[in-house]
Order: sequence, then C-alpha cells, then structure tokens
Amino acid sequence: MSLLDVKDLKVAYGGIQAVKGVDFHIEAGELVTLIGANGAGKTTTLKTLIGMVKKSGGSVTFDGKDASTIPSHDFVRHGLAMVPEGRGIFGKLTVEENLLMGAYTRSDKAQILVEMERVYGLFPRLKERYKQLAGTLSGGEQQMVAMGRAILSRPKLLLLDEPSMGLAPIIVQKIFEIVRMVAAEGVTMLLVEQNAKLALEVSQRGYVMESGKITMTGNAQDLLADERVRNAYLGD
Repeated sequence: MSLLDVKDLKVAYGGIQAVKGVDFHIEAGELVTLIGANGAGKTTTLKTLIGMVKKSGGSVTFDGKDASTIPSHDFVRHGLAMVPEGRGIFGKLTVEENLLMGAYTRSDKAQILVEMERVYGLFPRLKERYKQLAGTLSGGEQQMVAMGRAILSRPKLLLLDEPSMGLAPIIVQKIFEIVRMVAAEGVTMLLVEQNAKLALEVSQRGYVMESGKITMTGNAQDLLADERVRNAYLGD
C-alpha cells in the first residue's frame, strides 16, 4: 500500500473546478514532485491533502487511513507535515522557539534536543541566529526555519510548497541541497515547485499538472528529457 494514495480528487471553489479528478501516489521513501504553471491547482491539491481545503470528490488515503477522518489540526500527530508557500513562521518568536513548535506533539525532550542539533547541522545559519526573532531574518533564512520546524515533527510525509519562491538563486541552490539531504535520510516528500528543472533534478518521479488535471507522469529524468516538458517549463 502506498504511503499516500490520491484517487479522482476534485476540488471546487464555488462553481469553479480547481482540481479536476487527479490521481497520484507516493511510496514510502520517495521524493516526488508536482510541477506546473501558476494557477494549475498545485497548492490547492496540497491544502486539500491536509484538510485546509475540502474536497468535492474523490479520496485521499494517508498511511492506510482515510484522510478525511483526520482533523486538519491533527495531521502533524499522524505524520503529515507541510512547509507552506510563504513559509508561515512565527515572526515574533525566536528561531529556536519556532523550531520547537515543530515538536509540540512530542514528549521525548532529550531526543528533541538531539534532533535540534541535527537541524542546526543542516542549517548552520540558524545556529548562529537561534535567539534572533524569526521575523527579522532574510527570506532564505525563514525558509530554513520553516523546513527545520517541519523536520522536528518527524514527518512520515513532508509536503513542500514552492520552497524557492522569492529567493535569490544562490539561496535556492542551498535549499535544494537540503531537500536532497533530507530525502537521503529517508524522509518521504512531495515537492510542489514552479522551478521545474530543479524540482525534477532532485526527485525520483514527477507529475505535471495543467488546469487542474494531471497531464503527464513518469520518472523524473524522463520528464526532464521530454520535449513537451522542456518547451513548457524548462525554457528550451
């Protein structure tokens, strides 16, 4: 059984069908990307997975459970964490306090401290600024906080929504290096990203979403080489 299994998912805003019957799955240990133009329905799909948006049809099964039976505030406890578009950090809390928020469902304090050091190893800049208010950090540093916070929840599946958005190219490269490293440690991930080239380069499989539908799927390297993907998303 797949860790995440989405079948015929439909989402409507009023009379507008934003997601039009999509099917996809993610196996434990995979890094899968969902690419597509702005407005394709990618973020809506992610928000539906964690109950922030109600589906109008179809099914979402996560870790063997019907996801519609899990309250949205309880998804982290079940192992589903999301780094949202725009990062969603707590600007008036310190870096350290933001990171600890990721572990709020856990009681193993000694292990949390060990894993905090692991996060600081992934993001040395956060170690330097751990007492700094998160709202005073740069966009790239805030993205690191958001990712570190999610990692500390020990997710079975980590959802990343547009992690490169608004960041300088050198910071984007750093963020994607971290994505690779976290995936190499066995964390299952679904990456939604407009930078199709980077997303496919770090992923094992990919789905292409257009106007609320999945129009292509396959091995990430095959999609990178596909002329239709190259013309539409890679600028070739």
